[in-house]
Amino acid sequence: MSVINQISENLMKGKAKDVAALVDQALKAGEKPADILNKGLLAGMSIIGDKFKKNEVYVPEVLIAARAMKEGMKILQPKLAAAGVKPIGTAVIGTVKGDLHDIGKNLVGMMLEGAGIKVVDLGIDVAPEKFVEGAKANNATVIGVSALLTTTMTNMKAVVDATKAAGIKAKVMIGGAPVTQAFCDEIKAAGYAPDAASAADLAKKLLK
Repeated sequence: MSVINQISENLMKGKAKDVAALVDQALKAGEKPADILNKGLLAGMSIIGDKFKKNEVYVPEVLIAARAMKEGMKILQPKLAAAGVKPIGTAVIGTVKGDLHDIGKNLVGMMLEGAGIKVVDLGIDVAPEKFVEGAKANNATVIGVSALLTTTMTNMKAVVDATKAAGIKAKVMIGGAPVTQAFCDEIKAAGYAPDAASAADLAKKLLK
């Protein structure tokens, strides 16, 4: 098995130290940083994402795979930068004002990173103007807004309206337990995803 395939395999098993060592080994063997990223780390995360959608793996497995990817990225990042490999886009994400839940948002962040997107996490209880500031400061291509409560999901409309009023081109995607496609259509958000893996697919679609 090639070292790049081993990176992918070990990432899926959540073996963070092995992934880091294999990334280092692949670089020393002269593999291209872009190949290590796309065919090793991102390929492994993509498989985990698909399995998560099919309920073949659950949140803990996704978290340990994402942690393994982060360890590999620490070694790979400087080499990617030197080789001029850029992320496919930038996502600014946060939980809407009044809502303090972050597990779903954090999972989405990991899945977005696993899809090759740079993630800027604004945290929880994020006001509409903070989403606008974050999108402007980071030249975001996508804004991800999360809510877990029916009482706070109405604040998503304020985020959509604020970004439009500020003339921001970034597309707003929404998600969370009470959120539906109908609600997404109603507040005129660019897209809705039912789970973290679907959110990564949606973000890639919106970036095109």
